[in-house]
Amino acid sequence: MDGGMPQPVRRRIPVAAKKGRARTSTVSARVYQELRADIVAMRRKPGEPISEKEISGAYGVSRTPVREAVLRLADEGLIEIFPQSGTYVGRIPLSVLPDAIIVRKALEEAAARYAAERATPDQIAALQVLIERQRVLAAAADSDNFHAADEEFHAAIAEVAGHPRIWSVIQQIKVQIDRYRRITLPTLGRMTRVVEEHGAIVAAIEAHDPERAVRMMRFHLDGLDASIEDIRNLAPDFFIEDRK
Repeated sequence: MDGGMPQPVRRRIPVAAKKGRARTSTVSARVYQELRADIVAMRRKPGEPISEKEISGAYGVSRTPVREAVLRLADEGLIEIFPQSGTYVGRIPLSVLPDAIIVRKALEEAAARYAAERATPDQIAALQVLIERQRVLAAAADSDNFHAADEEFHAAIAEVAGHPRIWSVIQQIKVQIDRYRRITLPTLGRMTRVVEEHGAIVAAIEAHDPERAVRMMRFHLDGLDASIEDIRNLAPDFFIEDRK
């Protein structure tokens, strides 16, 4: 040890203070997760006011953990804070969608290729079960559960590919895509079309045809890019040209 180097002072934190801080952190995490889920699922619409007082009352907690959750969501671009004006659900930044779609397509095409190379009969059967569930949900026009089933399908392909972390990476970059997709799903025929495209992907995987699996996945995800302008015109107040 260097005798001239001062050592940091380690302050002992009382047990009660530690417990209080841990509880605040736990509550903040819960508020963050539930508020984030509401925003991504479009249960809280872009531009909708966020009242920290209302949220703290609903959870029966102080404003501190709510404020922490709101700041985390602001860092992710899901909440916009305007000093002296208010806090609102963030609008969807159009500028980030094309880049996020490009990254997602590259990763999902790789997953489809690897899945086609190594899929077992049991894994293919499991994918077909997921598609059948989606077909039932599409017929019922249940967009919320359809979205969850869609997520499960794409995660399953990454699992079949032998690279489940691919889906974890995709989830990190597709938050704004998810919000945009929740607008597209209720449009007439959209869910049925998704089911058909998923079926084509699984057929290519079952045939152990990597090139066709990549083409089918690319065609499926190309739809995200193609409909941005239409959805923007359908709900212009939900989008923002750029986020500075």
